[in-house]
Amino acid sequence: MKLSGVTVRKRLFVGFMLIAIGFVALIARLVYVQLWHGAELSEKAENSWRRNIPVTAKRGEILDRNGERLAYNVSSPTVMAVPAQVREPERTAEQLAPLLGMSKESVQKLITKRELIVSLKPGGRKIDLELAAKIRDLHLPGIVVAEDNKRFYPNETLAAHILGFAGVDKGLTGVEAKYNAALTGVGGSVSFLADAGGNLMPNSTEKYAPPRDGLNLQLTIDKDIQTIMERELDQAMLELKPKQIVSIAMDPNTGEILAMASRPGYDPGNYSDYPSEVYNRNLPIWMTYEPGSTFKIITLAAALEEGKVNLYNEHFFDPGYVEVGGARLRCWKKGGHGSQTFLEVVQNSCNPGFVTLGNRLGKEVLFDYITKFGFGKKTGIDMSGEASGILFKLDKVGPVELATTAFGQGVSVTPIQQIAAVAAAINGGKLLQPHVAKAFIHPETGLVVDEIKPELVRQVISEDTSSKVRDALEHVVAEGSGKNAFIDGYRVGGKTGTAQKVINGRYSPDEHIVSFVGFAPADDPQIVIYTAVDDPQGIQFGGLIAAPIVKRIMEDSLHILGVEPREKQVERKYLYNETPLVTVPNLVGKTITDIYEDMNMNFMLAKSGSGQTVLHQAPKPGTRVERGTTIRIYMGQEETEE
Repeated sequence: MKLSGVTVRKRLFVGFMLIAIGFVALIARLVYVQLWHGAELSEKAENSWRRNIPVTAKRGEILDRNGERLAYNVSSPTVMAVPAQVREPERTAEQLAPLLGMSKESVQKLITKRELIVSLKPGGRKIDLELAAKIRDLHLPGIVVAEDNKRFYPNETLAAHILGFAGVDKGLTGVEAKYNAALTGVGGSVSFLADAGGNLMPNSTEKYAPPRDGLNLQLTIDKDIQTIMERELDQAMLELKPKQIVSIAMDPNTGEILAMASRPGYDPGNYSDYPSEVYNRNLPIWMTYEPGSTFKIITLAAALEEGKVNLYNEHFFDPGYVEVGGARLRCWKKGGHGSQTFLEVVQNSCNPGFVTLGNRLGKEVLFDYITKFGFGKKTGIDMSGEASGILFKLDKVGPVELATTAFGQGVSVTPIQQIAAVAAAINGGKLLQPHVAKAFIHPETGLVVDEIKPELVRQVISEDTSSKVRDALEHVVAEGSGKNAFIDGYRVGGKTGTAQKVINGRYSPDEHIVSFVGFAPADDPQIVIYTAVDDPQGIQFGGLIAAPIVKRIMEDSLHILGVEPREKQVERKYLYNETPLVTVPNLVGKTITDIYEDMNMNFMLAKSGSGQTVLHQAPKPGTRVERGTTIRIYMGQEETEE
């Protein structure tokens, strides 16, 4: 059928209008996209072309309480390849292989991978600055030397189990792992534009996004006290040859750990050289064992708080054993201690006396205090791997279990539980959560971002009871089983512990864990130290083995903390074969006649020079020395005014 001209024109007009409408819509769409989404789409397009070379953020440093660096980073460049930009793979591999200590084939395989960016591992990771400069000088297309950081532990084995160590990109153990998020920071990058084939786009520029370094972590640890502690543990390992040894020093008023160490130890910078059971087990918080007589402090505190004993006026007769539930529980002293006050029961660490205190308390009350002091559950210290210890279930506690628990047998504790509980017993009764982190510090400004405050768990006993516990434990050191921890001029309190080890379900007759916990000054404790030695060779008594270790750590630590000697202290009780300490008198200005008239038999004299008057002396007046020490006096003629 033949269409009329009018119809054709109509159809052409409709078609034209449809095309015009579509064209207008397209223009409107382009205008909309360009004006409203242009920047967004341009950014998306650029991002699709952009390739990033990562720049690692510097991991935060770990500092001691005084700002001494315990772990930090050293610059350690890493070699990377952009395969699409490598022009001559074979020649490039040939030049890089000997520098990286890798085979030519392995390097060539890496730089020809169908990936945007490849790290040339293992030889190209964390290389030294000299090698990095050599590789940069080759100017090989597609080969990039990026900045990286390597963790460095300047003190080698010091505080190893506290610090832990970091792997390629995160902390693996210790505070490196516990506070990894704060230490890690946020990585940056160097980016460039490349086409679909990975080739650098002409007239494009690099963009640098700087990394944000991690926060510095300040610990409660005192590097000097930590060094002293580890020195003593190393010496003990040589002399006593134990299976293992642990020690913790804590500020009893805050819960801050001043030092914590164990042996065997390891070097965090070379942890792979050691057995995994050494670096994975932080013994002060992981090791569980029966504590022995150091646990008697808890029984004593409970009995005093409940008014079940008068330390000074009440007497107890010890025949050397006590019969409980058909079992005979013996005192460590054959034949017993006879009649003694309960203060002497504590001094002598008399088991039958503590069984009596346990019976007076009853199992419900005693175990309630044991729980309140934090035993049977984790302390919450900010480190991974903490154990809980083991207590008898109350319905399983009979007369024998009650008796043995009262003197520290049949319960299982960790060193960190033990020291936290003793700290509560002597600091006024406050159980505090122990911690090793003190503050987080901004690496550039030095400002404190976050500070860890002391955290009170609960009030366990009263200040009055705590004062009595301190007094009793000071007498233990001055007059009782802890005399080897006595420090002249300082009021030291403490308690010994000797516990049989349980091996294959039975108590071993010849393997013991010997321990001592000490604190000073006894009237105002600033530091408490606990040391436990696992199966030392030879004599196995806490007072003979662990107490001297604690004494040496304590004495040096008190000087570091600036604690001055106190004139008033409980006089030490000396045995017949021990030489007491005496004070050197002031002899300057006296004549020989005066000296021999006034001098007692505490000293020997050695005279130098001529004349009738003492001008100088050595040792100086006021010095504490062993009785019988020789004093050298320098004689002369005293000058007189005309």
